[in-house]
Amino acid sequence: MYAANGYSTYRNNSVNYASKDQLLLMLVDGAVRFAKIGRQAILDKDINKAHENIVKAENIFYELIATLDVSKAGNWGQSLMSVYDFIVRRLTDANMNKDAAIMDEVMPLIENVKDTWEQAYKVSKK
Repeated sequence: MYAANGYSTYRNNSVNYASKDQLLLMLVDGAVRFAKIGRQAILDKDINKAHENIVKAENIFYELIATLDVSKAGNWGQSLMSVYDFIVRRLTDANMNKDAAIMDEVMPLIENVKDTWEQAYKVSKK
């Protein structure tokens, strides 16, 4: 019981005290994790688990869309917005149809978004 409470406290503190950049990395890491769990749940025919995790991944991308300031990011921001929008639409399709093939299509994009933000973070710290 104490270990579970300790982990929960640690997790809450890491979120509460993270920088905006670190929070972004946590979000995209979560999107990858939830999408993978959702894909596996589709294969396992666990409809509720698939739905729950795919929706979590979708919600992360909705948050990324809501917080992306395209007016400051220019063409790059508009391109990123299009990628986010495409990912959300494909996740929705995969969820509605419980289609692992669609998840296989969108997973590399989600992982690419995560990798891109990780590289941007590393460059910004130099």
